[in-house]
Amino acid sequence: MRYISIHRLNDYVGQIITLNGWVHTLRDQKQMQFIILRNPTGMVQASLEKQRNPALAEVVSTLTRESAVRLTGHVAQNPDVRLGGVEIQLAELHIENRAKSPLPIEPFGKDLPGLEPRLDWRHLDLRRPENRLLFQVQTTVESAMRDFWQREGFIEIHTPKIMGSASESGAELFELPYFETIAYLAQSPQFYKQMAMAAGLERVFEIGPVFRANPSFTSRHDTEFTSVDVEFSWIESHVDLMDFEEQWLRHTIFAVRQAHGEAIAEHFGSEVTVPDLPFPRITMEEALVRLRERGYTPPPQKQGDLCPHGERLLGENILDDLGHEFVFLVDYPVSVRPFYHMRYPDNPTVTKSFDLLWKGLELTTGAQREHRPDVLAVQAKEKGVRLKPIQYYLDFFKYGCPPHGGFGFGLTRMLMILLGFKNVREVTYLYRGPRRLYP
Repeated sequence: MRYISIHRLNDYVGQIITLNGWVHTLRDQKQMQFIILRNPTGMVQASLEKQRNPALAEVVSTLTRESAVRLTGHVAQNPDVRLGGVEIQLAELHIENRAKSPLPIEPFGKDLPGLEPRLDWRHLDLRRPENRLLFQVQTTVESAMRDFWQREGFIEIHTPKIMGSASESGAELFELPYFETIAYLAQSPQFYKQMAMAAGLERVFEIGPVFRANPSFTSRHDTEFTSVDVEFSWIESHVDLMDFEEQWLRHTIFAVRQAHGEAIAEHFGSEVTVPDLPFPRITMEEALVRLRERGYTPPPQKQGDLCPHGERLLGENILDDLGHEFVFLVDYPVSVRPFYHMRYPDNPTVTKSFDLLWKGLELTTGAQREHRPDVLAVQAKEKGVRLKPIQYYLDFFKYGCPPHGGFGFGLTRMLMILLGFKNVREVTYLYRGPRRLYP
């Protein structure tokens, strides 16, 4: 069956066509009936003069909003119709699935229901055109990322999501029975990205699910999310990673602006700004000086790091002083970084690592990795990591592994910042959190 876009109905004036979609609105008047049909390509009015087809009029009168229907009719110009100046003069109607009434939520009202009811009935909430736009943007983001990666010689890998040990820390692991032992859901593809470097694949990326048993209820956290990860070999330092990431992100944001900039402004009220290069870069030590001058003191549990409030303040400061939405925060102390981050030889208390903040929110974490097995083992012990469960990982580095590094971030967090949303739940197809396993 030919797929016809509602946006192009003027091309079919005078023809009989069939359209599929949902009943957005029904007006059943004394002599006329009007159906506003909605599908992903737009909305169109279908009209029926009751006396011309009483049997069909009876069927139309049984319709409910959001019913799934297939209708056939004659495309006619009608300048009084606001929806493009064309309408369908209804000849046939088949009700594929009549929606129950009333609807459990009202997805198209002036005032949307609260977020939790919308998540309860996510399939109805997703029918709103702005949600379709959200996933069109996500598709463009991933396509642009892959385009840049492939142009730069990267290959895609898919790492295991069932692991025998922790890939980050032991604090946020989902444990599951695995035959006669215990396994864990992957918190990160980190170890296996590094294995790819030892395998000589040199430049890899992955877009895939990760799992964090984090009991947080903040707007930025979820227990399952899509992680975007990059790793490549033969780097001189973490500076190479930042150089790459800012070019890659600029390419991606430019693609989104070209494809969806106007629609994003219309539906979300956000302007997609393509960033200038290079991004500002400041050390953690410099950042703390800037913030202390403005009255900020890190909380005791965040010594050597920034809390979300500190990140927001720093983002505002960089925007005010340098006019940039992005800033690389570099050279984190060893105390707040994983054991596999490389340290400066002349200052072993500092790692060759960074976070990228966008509009005051942490977007990515990256670092040059430690690739020397003897140094890696020592650093793991210093961090209290038991070596036996990660021996397979340490073995990656024993037989010739190049210097390498990478970064990763959550796709939904990027979309949240890009589109101006306040919560990752709204930009996730189906959100998972400590209290949400359904739908």
